[in-house]
Amino acid sequence: MNVLETTNLTLSYGGATVIDKLRLAIPEGRITVFIGPNGCGKSTLLRSMARLMKPAEGGIVLEGKLIAELPTKEIARRLAILPQGPVAPEGLTVFQLVKQGRYPYQHWLRQWSGEDERMVNGALAATKLTELADRPVDALSGGQRQRAWIAMTLAQGTRTVLLDEPTTYLDMAHQIDILDLMFELNRTVGTTVVMVLHDLNLACRYAHHIVALRDKTVYAQGKPEAIVNAGLVKEVFGLDCEIIADPFFGTPLCIPKGKGRKADPAAATHMKEASSL
Repeated sequence: MNVLETTNLTLSYGGATVIDKLRLAIPEGRITVFIGPNGCGKSTLLRSMARLMKPAEGGIVLEGKLIAELPTKEIARRLAILPQGPVAPEGLTVFQLVKQGRYPYQHWLRQWSGEDERMVNGALAATKLTELADRPVDALSGGQRQRAWIAMTLAQGTRTVLLDEPTTYLDMAHQIDILDLMFELNRTVGTTVVMVLHDLNLACRYAHHIVALRDKTVYAQGKPEAIVNAGLVKEVFGLDCEIIADPFFGTPLCIPKGKGRKADPAAATHMKEASSL
């Protein structure tokens, strides 16, 4: 079953068409990652799927219903989105931020409930932020801050989560921490996760389904092992590379050839010997 679908979707940004008559389906209960060069429309497509951007043509179907016809709160109970580089108001605590995820369930007849409290506390626990609940968001490290925003989306209790470049500006350890968190959420709860990632190797490691965008449409899509090869990297990114198997997971691992440094066989041998120690 597909949780999100686009029908002849055309998106424009700044007067230019970035997505043209796109037909795409997002599988339910899987991790889908959009990849592609800068400016190819990855983030624009993700935002349109959350109805944060109006299509120039075509439509988007969420769980069998046209998203344009759904009330805003109904969408927020089905789908959560974490945009790139969100900013919290100064002084807002982690608990107060995560609490915002329960907004779609509030109305004048239903105020804060035990279920809301349970969802917020569960989101804090899942993101390992319980002990930091009273800390101001702007006092956190980059990785902690990103986990706080993810906790807010988890508190929203949706079956689908969209994340726009969730690892941007994070160091390597925090990147893995965030992606491990989303992988575990998918594995244990079955949440559908859709992400935009710039790092092809991380995309291959964590995605069940990859969508490569180029020239305003889908160049290729499928399992990483089935579609990611040197030809795809050359066509989509304009980069010469070698694809090998990730030594830990067996997923495609891209080794760029580059032009600024000549190969050093002796250094490669030394690294191989060092890694075996």
